[in-house]
Amino acid sequence: MGILSGALTARRYRVDGEVPIGFREGFAEGLRSYAFQDKSSPTAGEELVGWVEIHNLLDVGFEDINRWLYDHYAIFSLRVDKRVLPAKLFKAHLEKRVEAWCQEHQRSKCPAAVRGELKELLEFEMLQKTLPRVSVYEVCWNVTDGWLLFHNLSDRANERFVKLFFETFGLHPKPEAPLDLLGSDEELGEAMLCTGGLDYRPEVDA
Repeated sequence: MGILSGALTARRYRVDGEVPIGFREGFAEGLRSYAFQDKSSPTAGEELVGWVEIHNLLDVGFEDINRWLYDHYAIFSLRVDKRVLPAKLFKAHLEKRVEAWCQEHQRSKCPAAVRGELKELLEFEMLQKTLPRVSVYEVCWNVTDGWLLFHNLSDRANERFVKLFFETFGLHPKPEAPLDLLGSDEELGEAMLCTGGLDYRPEVDA
């Protein structure tokens, strides 16, 4: 896990909105409300998304604040599960069932409605035996200073994160570029200008 140990590759965000003074209980309730929940009857290709505690992706209670809030740093993870059936194997099993149905009913061709029912039943049976593809992305949020790191660079993962973060906390994370950080450090900015670096400063209307 990159935030607690190891290398860190992340996108940085600025959290837009005011954090209430007594945010701890409210944030804990939000994390519990949008915590990861598995489904007893999953659908092929469906994605399940929710928050989990950073120490173990099976922990979703967020009852102990000391396990996810360290001083003014909120640290937790986004879990995404997706069940995908092996296409060739699924097709082979389905053809066998269609063939068996035709033999049992002495038909040369299986009606489309029957084939659909056989396909739906086979999908349900195979999904119960198929483990999901599990992805876990870490989040480190400096609640006091209003910035956070999301430990993944893919656009799709970041879109999921921004959407769920807003639903959970009512605050909107906005992507922050390196030049945004530079703009807040006048000494570093002036040093870059002196060396012929990029002028980060916004244009001023005359």
